[in-house]
Amino acid sequence: MPLLFLLGCAFFPLCFTVLCWGLQNHGNLQMERQEAVLVASKLVSSVQAIMASTAGYIVSTSCKHIIDDQHWLSSAYTQFAVPYFIYDIYAMFLCHWHKHQVKGHGGEDGTPRALGSTWAVVRGYLHKEFLMVLHHAVMVLVCFPLSVVWRQGKGDFFLGCMLMAEVSTPFVCLGKILIQYKQQHTLLHKVNGALMLLSFLCCRVLLFPYLYWAYGRHAGLSLLAVPLAIPAHVNLGAALLLAPQLYWFFLICRGACRLFRPRSSPPPSPCQTQD
Repeated sequence: MPLLFLLGCAFFPLCFTVLCWGLQNHGNLQMERQEAVLVASKLVSSVQAIMASTAGYIVSTSCKHIIDDQHWLSSAYTQFAVPYFIYDIYAMFLCHWHKHQVKGHGGEDGTPRALGSTWAVVRGYLHKEFLMVLHHAVMVLVCFPLSVVWRQGKGDFFLGCMLMAEVSTPFVCLGKILIQYKQQHTLLHKVNGALMLLSFLCCRVLLFPYLYWAYGRHAGLSLLAVPLAIPAHVNLGAALLLAPQLYWFFLICRGACRLFRPRSSPPPSPCQTQD
């Protein structure tokens, strides 16, 4: 466990640093620092998501018995990926910091004018990204210990399915990059938005009913009978994990409505009215 954890502690920050350097120094890119930070952070998140969903698919398809079957990758990848959530809190703050500097709140050399300004940036970051920071903290402080200690080797199938929730993350990251470069009205952004909506619905929202259905099929219970047959703390944990997914899905749906809403035609020109 310590080796995998330490490997994750080195891997994600190193990937971020190398990508930032490459995006700023590659001859055809030459990005500004704030652009490189945003793009690099989204690329690292996408890499983690691809690894997590791949590991989840391997684990979930390998476990024929959803309770007792085990796969070494379930515990191994969990230990490796935990540092990502710690790193990502810092990466999100770095993106917020650079946005703050671009808006003109920094000094002439790009540093904050005063300590109070620094705390203002921190407070603004926590206010804007509170739910995401809370989600990451819960993953590290609650979900990781539970998956390693409390499970006692049971339920690798369910853990694999949970890892596959990351399928939607690359589409979310690409959407943010396209918005950064003001590509909201391109075909790529619309196609990516549709894929993000579909993948988020299937892999994050409908994931929980599917897990209840899978357990019900295993135990010979109907879907509606499963919540009454499992411990209350399991239902509570599932509800707490589902709640932010529903909120984020609502935001995605609202953004999709704006994206696909027909744009109002401009008023006729004086020449057209005279015709």
